[in-house]
Amino acid sequence: MSVIPDSPDARIRRPQVPAADQTLRILQHLARRPAPIAATALARELAIPRSTIYHLLATLEQHGFVVHLPQERRWGLGTSAFELAGGYARQEPLARLGRPILAALADRVGESAHLAVMSGRDVLYIVEERAARRPALVTDVGVRLPAHLTATGRAMLAALPAAQVRALYPDAAAFTDRTGRGPVRPSELREVLRQVRQARVATEDGEVTPGFRSVAAAVHDHADWPIAAVAVTWEDRQEAPEAAEVLHAAGTLQTRLGYDRR
Repeated sequence: MSVIPDSPDARIRRPQVPAADQTLRILQHLARRPAPIAATALARELAIPRSTIYHLLATLEQHGFVVHLPQERRWGLGTSAFELAGGYARQEPLARLGRPILAALADRVGESAHLAVMSGRDVLYIVEERAARRPALVTDVGVRLPAHLTATGRAMLAALPAAQVRALYPDAAAFTDRTGRGPVRPSELREVLRQVRQARVATEDGEVTPGFRSVAAAVHDHADWPIAAVAVTWEDRQEAPEAAEVLHAAGTLQTRLGYDRR
């Protein structure tokens, strides 16, 4: 039965479409988990028949919303799910909360600051606060850049499960180049991300634009999933800003979003 939304009977609940309901529950469940999960565990935890789970996962995989990790026999979110996250970000919640924080960061360090989210193997810039008397950067709002080359991308990739990073960068063909610098194969990226986890901040030096460097820190949600990254970019000839300032800004945004700092 269906009703007209503005009618007196609008309170009557519409019948659910089982496949749509189960598909959304699968995506929500995967989004809340810190790592990929086996299909059998999904079926058990969601009380959905195993045959149905496999059918729905296969359909979601075709559209890029989930990715299968055959060696681990597990399923995780795919690049299309990241696209949805980017769409949500473009609708302003992160940008509205992040803009004043980045403006304050740019004022404190005297360099331009920006906020980015993951979108597949790219980062998508949603806020840029340019410092006074500093040159324009390539990281303008709406610009996409390869995540493995940017400080913001590395900060977020370092916080992802290793299996998810392998799914995004399975081989050398997944790596694009801008300046002839940066990782070009999975083993090199793993080493870069190991250093990021050790330092708690990510850096890049001329890998996006020659003569410019950046430092970034990730913003995490309640499940420790990286939902964004804050960065500062400066010219080589300028003094490097304190990484602690970027960490502080990322932590402030995380708190404003309602997530406790780790």
